[in-house]
Amino acid sequence: MVLLDHVGVAVRNLDAAVRFFTEIVGLKLEGYETVEEQGVKIAFLSAGNVEVELISPLSSESPVAEFLEKRGEGVHHVAFRVKNLPEVLEQFKSKGLQLIDDRPRKGAKGRMIAFVHPKSVFGVLLELCEE
Repeated sequence: MVLLDHVGVAVRNLDAAVRFFTEIVGLKLEGYETVEEQGVKIAFLSAGNVEVELISPLSSESPVAEFLEKRGEGVHHVAFRVKNLPEVLEQFKSKGLQLIDDRPRKGAKGRMIAFVHPKSVFGVLLELCEE
């Protein structure tokens, strides 16, 4: 079974975005994490059974900084929780999808993650994650 896990939103000012989504929208801030390997700081917001991850670059070299430069703030990716991520990646690869990650890597919250290129997913960056 595949479940929607979270929606990642790229933002320039993490504090301002957290204030908006907590004070105006009413989401609950669950915490922060810095993921040095990806060059980002993330705020986790609870939206029922799904999270919103507000993602801000740590430097101008971060892929998220590049995203912000090209596209501006907004939805960065949609993430689905899967079981047996390596197997799912092999299935996607065999079906001709363009993978950004050929094998799982460590992401936020200690999860294993992998990304599928937007060209294969109707313009949406797809993240797959496994606990």
